[in-house]
Amino acid sequence: GWNYVCQIARYNNVIAITRENNIPEIKKYIEENKIEIKAQFIGFDLPKWARFWKRGGNGAMLYFYMWQFCIVPFIKAQKLRFDIAHNLNFHTDWVPTFLWRLKKPVVWGPVGHHPKVPSGYYNNTNSTIVDKVKNQLIWLVKLFFWNVDPFMFLAKRKVAKVVCINKEVEDVLHLPESKIVRFFSVGAVERDVIPRQPSEKFRILSVGRLVPLKGFDITLKSFHLFYQKLTEHDKQGVELVIVGKGSMLPLLEKYVSDNQLNEVVRFIDWVNQDELANYYNSSNVFMFPSHEGAGMVVPEAMSFGLPVICFNNCGPGSFIDSLSGFKIEYSNYHQSIAEFSEIISLMYRDKALQERLRNGALQRFKASFLWNSKGDILRDMYKGI
Repeated sequence: GWNYVCQIARYNNVIAITRENNIPEIKKYIEENKIEIKAQFIGFDLPKWARFWKRGGNGAMLYFYMWQFCIVPFIKAQKLRFDIAHNLNFHTDWVPTFLWRLKKPVVWGPVGHHPKVPSGYYNNTNSTIVDKVKNQLIWLVKLFFWNVDPFMFLAKRKVAKVVCINKEVEDVLHLPESKIVRFFSVGAVERDVIPRQPSEKFRILSVGRLVPLKGFDITLKSFHLFYQKLTEHDKQGVELVIVGKGSMLPLLEKYVSDNQLNEVVRFIDWVNQDELANYYNSSNVFMFPSHEGAGMVVPEAMSFGLPVICFNNCGPGSFIDSLSGFKIEYSNYHQSIAEFSEIISLMYRDKALQERLRNGALQRFKASFLWNSKGDILRDMYKGI
């Protein structure tokens, strides 16, 4: 969200409305870093009595829906003057925008589609029955909003443009070509050229929230299968580093302990960007078998020249090509683990391949994921509107 506001403000004056609790941090960040930005930040939230269900994050989407609905009278009450309303979305195609009620041209997006996680990929030891039920319920809720919610139909009809981050969202929302603007929603900044500092070991890196959607159980089990096939000597020269925290951490740690992998698998809590950059810069492969329709960490990894291994899906799979990594087709859970393991082994043994994919990842990043290129697309879109 911050990067989009900065990009829009390169060419336009911006009034950015966000959660109230974001405002002090935004102002502090701007002051401490002496940032000049043509943007005014305003905070809006639902009353405290209407926030109770959001605690713990489980009610985030319901809160988001209500926040979207209630922000329109708030904007009217502020008597704000503007030409275009842009709904910077939660990357979801099942919560509509309500900004068309302001009777101004509206841009909606980036909007993305998260496909249903194949059921077999939740039927494993690292997903609880709650995870499986939640996956099914979320899909039923999405079906309801796509097919029944009248505000969804109104939003699709009344907005000027929809910024789509993958082809699937166009199909699900049945959007006319005239309203579609296409680009990847995720991005990163171009790095200064810094010498690569490879680890002494062949390091596989995986970063993100430790939740079933992200597929960290597949990362761990694929590495385990790869590790079992190594000689005792080679086992001393490999490691898996997982950066993040979340509900799956205890289950993942138990798997590591039960399989005597403590010496070669490291869990790192959230770190700041400088520390994370060090992990990117010293790793050999970035593994991200996520089932989601996005994945901010993928272009971030590519900006450091890290080859990516992921599923061939509408999220991470759409970000990479054959010159920047490997994409695994969905089949069944255990076969996918075997295929990911084979790719890790191939990368481990072929240093020339690693170098080719490193160069390919950097080129792919520069061609598709620089934030400034997104700002230029938005500028041209606004002019057209």
